[in-house]
Amino acid sequence: QVQLVESGGGLVQAGGSLRLSCAASRRIFGFNVMGWYRQAPRKQRELVAAITDGGNANYADSAKGRFTISRDNAKNTVYLQMNSLKPEDTGVYFCNLVQSGLVTWGQGTQVTVSS
Repeated sequence: QVQLVESGGGLVQAGGSLRLSCAASRRIFGFNVMGWYRQAPRKQRELVAAITDGGNANYADSAKGRFTISRDNAKNTVYLQMNSLKPEDTGVYFCNLVQSGLVTWGQGTQVTVSS
């Protein structure tokens, strides 16, 4: 079973940037999708961005133009570059992996954007 470990969260002022990383414990072979989700306080977890092993990405409307998802398959790592952060981006960011019908989640990393 692969494990996912997120890092890079923190406290940042509105307008600032953060880069999140999600490292898988082993190389992932075959078609798969890795994504970043956000869970704000008292809200459901929602998709922020996702990327296939081939590099095809999609974004939530709230992330378009500000966030960029990328992955380095050689390093078993997916990234989320977040620019022009807003207070409403605050939440716990979770990384996940979907492959062959199985979903694996990381433990999450807190992002707090102050106004």
